[in-house]
Amino acid sequence: MALHVPGLIMMVIFYLLVLGIGIWASVKSKRMEKNMLSGQMEVSFLGNRSVNLVVGVFTMTATWVGGGFIIGIAESVYDPTKGLIWALLPLQMSFSFIIGGLVFAKPMRDKNYITVMDPFQRKYGKGLTVVLAIVPFISEVMWCPVSLISLGVSVSFFSGLPLSLAIWISAAIAIIYTALGGLYSVAYTDVVQLLLVFCSFWLCAPFVLANEAHTEITQTAFNHTYQAPWLGHIESDEVWRWIDNFLVMSVGNLAFQEFHQRTLSSSSTSTARMICFISAGVVLLLGIPPVLIGAVAASTDWNMTSYGLPSPYERGEAAKVLPICLLHLTPTAIFVVAMGAIAGASMSSTDSCLLAATSIFTTNIYNAIRHQASDRELQWVIRVSIVVVGVLGTSLTHLDSSIMAFWILGADLSYTIMLPQLICVLFISVSNGYGAIAGYVLAFVMRVLCGEPLFGLPVILHFPGCTLEDGVYIQRFPFKTTCMLSALASIVVFSYVASLLFNKGILPERFDVFKVKSQEAPPPAEGAGEAEKEKADAPNENEPMLDTSC
Repeated sequence: MALHVPGLIMMVIFYLLVLGIGIWASVKSKRMEKNMLSGQMEVSFLGNRSVNLVVGVFTMTATWVGGGFIIGIAESVYDPTKGLIWALLPLQMSFSFIIGGLVFAKPMRDKNYITVMDPFQRKYGKGLTVVLAIVPFISEVMWCPVSLISLGVSVSFFSGLPLSLAIWISAAIAIIYTALGGLYSVAYTDVVQLLLVFCSFWLCAPFVLANEAHTEITQTAFNHTYQAPWLGHIESDEVWRWIDNFLVMSVGNLAFQEFHQRTLSSSSTSTARMICFISAGVVLLLGIPPVLIGAVAASTDWNMTSYGLPSPYERGEAAKVLPICLLHLTPTAIFVVAMGAIAGASMSSTDSCLLAATSIFTTNIYNAIRHQASDRELQWVIRVSIVVVGVLGTSLTHLDSSIMAFWILGADLSYTIMLPQLICVLFISVSNGYGAIAGYVLAFVMRVLCGEPLFGLPVILHFPGCTLEDGVYIQRFPFKTTCMLSALASIVVFSYVASLLFNKGILPERFDVFKVKSQEAPPPAEGAGEAEKEKADAPNENEPMLDTSC
């Protein structure tokens, strides 16, 4: 489209606002580091565990409610082949936060871990943890394209720049302030992001609903007007696939570093749990505007708008339906503010992905291999890692223009491979390295054999209901949950057998590579070592992250 000057100006303003706040937070971070006894990684990745309830709710919610969340929901609701029934991200995120607060927040925060992989390092040792950390690292990298695509769509929509160039420019800005300020920059920009999203989208929703080019969404929800009903429908042979996707997009999020980074950075365990519960309600509230916009798009006679016919879906622009609606169905001022908010939201969510991937790499891979690294060395590793992860994640955006494809794929890897591992290491005492390896290999092999269209992986393992459609096999069976449960069972079974063999003396102890017999007395957590002991004697380190004093 042609250059939209007011929108471009507002976009630049929002970019500078987020970048400025990120740089300001990095300065604040540097000042605090000088007075802290904690290690470099704890300060950079967890903000010295000083995040209070208010900032915690903002950063937890904003991490998930980014451009991918907003644009992805509208895209799915509008898509006549999907509809609202396939776009339940707000409900899935809410469910995820509640389960996380009830089950995972306390055992993780009580042990003062730094990353989601620290429990593995404590129980299984460094070597095995390095191997296990590869999948969560890849999952985090896969999340970067989600935010970057939505951000690039917004920027290119305004400027007329090629989508790829818009994405690279946006990624560069996020990389800069994340590398400078760590969690402090991420948390403070998240506060701004969430305020912008909440205010702007609840402001623009009434204008979208008030336009005269659409039929009442209550009528089009059930009737075929301009396209299929926007509520969507589930065929009988799709029920299990729907359940599978729902579990992947909800429970699967609990193995992501982003979630645990927010609970681990909180000032206390009770604060961590409250952050989860409050965020569960906030994310539902923020999911309503994009649902309404997607519904209006599906109910609009595009011939009555300046966009004209054919419709966005027929032009292959379903992924841009939210900015298209805002441009053609709202006043210019509302359009400008809303799109600026999307830009800020997307960039702020991108920094969370960068920081999460870097946390796992630095703490559980690099530092495990080079444990004698100094704080100065680790600081440079963190910065370089953020740049490398940013470039790698940005490079993946050329694979697919669909926001939801990357979102589902990232959660897929987390759900099928890492979730059963996390459940076992935290709650099943018999689990050990042998079971972890067995579950890891089984889940990976099964998931690859099930196929993945995004990467051109053919379906080799055919579950019941697998059908050939347009030359591509489609799995109807809940194969992702099957992979996850199979991995969970294999971890328990192989762990029990290995423990029995070595503890009963059936196999010589010299063959016990993962030291099952000595597992009853685990070493101190690498992620919560001497820095935590020093912190216990430093009461001034638990000051609230958000300073409200005059």
